[in-house]
Amino acid sequence: MTRRNLGDTPREEFRKQLHELADWVADFRENIESLRVAPGEKPGAIRARLPAQGPEEGESFEKILGDVDRLIVPGMVHWSHPMFLGYFGWTATAPGILGEIISVPLNVNAMTWRTCPAATELETVVIDWLRQWLGLPDEFGGVVYDTASVGIMHALAVAREEAAREADNPVCPADGLENTQAGLPASRSVRKYGLIGAGAPRFRIYTSDEAHSAAEKAAITLGIGEENVRRVPTDPDFRMDVNALRETIARDVRHNFKPLAVIATVGTTSSASVDPVPEIAKICREQKMWLHIDGAYGGAFAMVPEYKWASKGWEMADSIVINPHKTLFVPLDFSVLYVRDAERLRRVFTLVPEVLRGDTVEGEKNYMDYGIQLGRRFRALKAWVIWRSLGREGIVARLREQIRLANLLANWIKSDDCFELAAPVSMGVVCFRFVGPVAGIVDAGPGSPTPATADSIDGLNSEIVERINASGRAYLTQTKLRGQTVMRIGLGNVLTTEEHLRKAWELIRETAEG
Repeated sequence: MTRRNLGDTPREEFRKQLHELADWVADFRENIESLRVAPGEKPGAIRARLPAQGPEEGESFEKILGDVDRLIVPGMVHWSHPMFLGYFGWTATAPGILGEIISVPLNVNAMTWRTCPAATELETVVIDWLRQWLGLPDEFGGVVYDTASVGIMHALAVAREEAAREADNPVCPADGLENTQAGLPASRSVRKYGLIGAGAPRFRIYTSDEAHSAAEKAAITLGIGEENVRRVPTDPDFRMDVNALRETIARDVRHNFKPLAVIATVGTTSSASVDPVPEIAKICREQKMWLHIDGAYGGAFAMVPEYKWASKGWEMADSIVINPHKTLFVPLDFSVLYVRDAERLRRVFTLVPEVLRGDTVEGEKNYMDYGIQLGRRFRALKAWVIWRSLGREGIVARLREQIRLANLLANWIKSDDCFELAAPVSMGVVCFRFVGPVAGIVDAGPGSPTPATADSIDGLNSEIVERINASGRAYLTQTKLRGQTVMRIGLGNVLTTEEHLRKAWELIRETAEG
């Protein structure tokens, strides 16, 4: 290889490739409906068609892009397909794609203000736009992470630090010095000495039996332990039972556990139910517990005036997480954690290695101080592009359309005796269940019909989802509610219209009848 080949792609060739890629992206979007939603491949089939070793010499962009078409696209689940109705039905909007294209060549590390002032200050502005749209008090400061699971972990780390310092537990001998960098007393700092060294009590975290598994993941990571996450029963509408929460906390206190935090959910993973946050907040105040609100999916619906009720009690929270990549049309990944007085977050995580001392500026925000990440993508840019392109009114209008479609589907389900709703329709999520040609009856094969069993109905619902997904014509998810298997549709893709939803409903009925 000659020295002249050691640089980047020549400018004119790169410009040509960009134009080719622009056409490829536009063609992909235009033709996405012609693709299978999910592949029909068996595990390992895609890997078998790929070279086992990397190439010795560079290959042309045309060949690489051709292999994307030939090998990658057919092996994908297309989350942006209008017939993808699983999870929360997100999509890569056109402004979102443009925002990503802009951010990649800039390729900055948004760890401190000095390493990229524009990235730092734009992140601060974008976070505050969202705070205002949600009606959060200005005492809440935010930081962008990749996912809500990471946000919850950071919030609970702060809760753990503060609770350990306040607990009346004997501590291991300490040197009595101050942890000056974090600003915490050394004798109580979990940050400095760990749980044992700080004499931390046995903590307990509480969340509903419908909440996300991120609570357990955070407890594992923070040394609190998976078994110390207490799953609280829910009411008939799948909302946390406040009386059961109070009783569970009281029982744990009697057994010398320290109640640390409650995670209340606004938009649970299965049914998008909303916990009674004001009542939960009152208990947290009484018990001096941290209140975290997991609004990863449902929190953004508080922007819609008729859904403002979903934000009741937020002003009493210690932390709130919102995932714009689920509900606000930002491509994965983009999650915002808000903390009442974000300095609490910084005190736990600030740590400046010597190599970065010259790149920190006193009085300016350095986002590396607000989490475990040092290197940070310029995520705020894509959100800025999208939210400017849509505007608040455009965002609200699209959220309203999701709600309209969800309720339309619910009405179709109610009008069909072979199906029933499995949960109240909330936001853009519909959970429903096939109950047989005649309620309670299934065809047992040759001979007379026999009464349906719970297992047989569960099996039918699971089979319907599996058959639809295997067909490549649509994609649904299934979940369990009160131990029953139910089908679940999540709306949120801006490409999904009423016509697509009607096709999906017809496909569901057709598959159930077959």
